[in-house]
Amino acid sequence: MRVLETYIMRRTFAIFAVTLLWVLAIVWTTQVLTRINIVTSSGQSAATFFEIAALVLPAVIPIVIPFALGIAVAQTLSSMNTDSELIVITASGSPKTTVVRPILLIAALASVASFAIENGVEPFARERLRALVSEARADLITSVVQEGTFQTIDDGLVIQISERLPDGRFAGIFLADTREEETELIYYADTGATIELNGEHVLVMQDGVVHRRNATGNVSIIRYQSYAFDLAEFAPATSQINYLPKDRTLGFLLNPDPADPVFQSAPLAFAAELHRRLTDWVYPLVFALVGLAVAGDSRSFRESRIHPLITTMLIALFIRWEGFIVGNAAADSPAVIPALYAVPLMAMAVCIWVIAANKRLEIPTRWTERMQDFWARQASRSIFRRRSASEGKP
Repeated sequence: MRVLETYIMRRTFAIFAVTLLWVLAIVWTTQVLTRINIVTSSGQSAATFFEIAALVLPAVIPIVIPFALGIAVAQTLSSMNTDSELIVITASGSPKTTVVRPILLIAALASVASFAIENGVEPFARERLRALVSEARADLITSVVQEGTFQTIDDGLVIQISERLPDGRFAGIFLADTREEETELIYYADTGATIELNGEHVLVMQDGVVHRRNATGNVSIIRYQSYAFDLAEFAPATSQINYLPKDRTLGFLLNPDPADPVFQSAPLAFAAELHRRLTDWVYPLVFALVGLAVAGDSRSFRESRIHPLITTMLIALFIRWEGFIVGNAAADSPAVIPALYAVPLMAMAVCIWVIAANKRLEIPTRWTERMQDFWARQASRSIFRRRSASEGKP
């Protein structure tokens, strides 16, 4: 490989790596925050939280890679054009492949990495994540009850806790059980916790009293040091976890189990997921071609146009938006499945034609001029209103 191609590849990869890390950190943080209540509300340990955070990462990476690569290509080529490097490369007689080849090499490696993560790592991470979430939600009391509120967990069964302690226990427990006719049971306890005893979930209350009132209105009070209240009949069944198509491996999607309850209820969703897996890995290559088609030609930086990075991202977002829409529609109609392949292939074909024909892929100038005129008019009206308000004019 030539020194010039190595320079372009190293520069593009550096921006790609930095962009990927920052965008990945932002997206990953938002995904983790949506699941933090699973850990905090169920009294799970910090290790469980970090495991959930790590398991979310493989699902985020394939989505971020194409956009990070598109940003890297557009920013690298735009900077090289501003520094007149592209002009010098063109004037020296270097072929267009000098710029295209190193970028496509990075795009190919990114596509392979995306395919490996999405089909080799993500399904196992999703299965483990779903199992962890199911385990965290197995304890109905810790997952449902909020501090200081009375909540009904069954007809005639109301519970309220005053405080959640740092170690996962409860303080100030009130439990009213009126499920049996002509009998009312009211439990008070200073502290308590949910534990698993012989495979069943039990609420163990400590240092409390039980008020029992019978049909005649007589009340008996029993003080106890420890009392176990069985929660097994209220806890959701966790022995059977239903895995969605996104949670399945590529091998399962190619040959699904006919007895799988989720497959029986929505077989088209599995077919759509399979074809989505076979097309999503191409998007890093698509976005790299978009960046090349937008910013790969040398031109005067004095020329009026939208920054290539903005143009690249707008076009890339439109393409990816189409892919998401088609993917969702394919789960309802098998006739839409070919469109999953058509969206990236058509985008690649247009970009390759633009690059080969030395054309420009950009937002039309008249659109940008109209947008600039619109914002200029809005700014003028805003200034006029402020002046009128300051002068007291109606």
